[in-house]
Amino acid sequence: MKDRTGRRIRRPAQPRTGWQAARPWIVRAGIAAAVVVAYFLLPLDHLGPQRPVLSWVLFALLLTVVAVLLLRQIRHVFLDRPDSRPGVAISLLIVLSVHVFSATYYALAKEPGQFSGLHTRLDALYFTVVTLATVGYGDITPRGQAARLVAVLQITYSFVFLTAAATALTTRMRDRVVRGPQRGRSR
Repeated sequence: MKDRTGRRIRRPAQPRTGWQAARPWIVRAGIAAAVVVAYFLLPLDHLGPQRPVLSWVLFALLLTVVAVLLLRQIRHVFLDRPDSRPGVAISLLIVLSVHVFSATYYALAKEPGQFSGLHTRLDALYFTVVTLATVGYGDITPRGQAARLVAVLQITYSFVFLTAAATALTTRMRDRVVRGPQRGRSR
């Protein structure tokens, strides 16, 4: 419904039932599970040294798409768009970016001399998370120049995009917590 000026009139929020409250969480968990299942089922063995150009193009394209979508969600947070759900989108985009790097490491490990200790998809996922957390256990190490380049890109990507996304989310949560009690008093 719109008012005389053409602006949308917001209806008062209705209390959520149990299903309505649980539904967004179920959808998020389902999408995250789908990303994980896809990572383990996609034919990643056809990438890597057999198709290096396709591998690099897919990696660059997927990272660019995820980065653009993250920046869009960050913008929604800072513009305080009430109709956006950045908590849902940002968390799923972070999961997706982790799996993009994992798939890239797995494909790179098919080329001899790129990694020591990385043999399976789980190894690649483990290395990605360890790199993201800046733990660096040392049991899997990038040896080749391409593997080191992707590791540097992951670290830079994490510092720039994932840190900005996490900062935007915490800013939004803090604002909602601070504004929450004030909304109740002004009514």
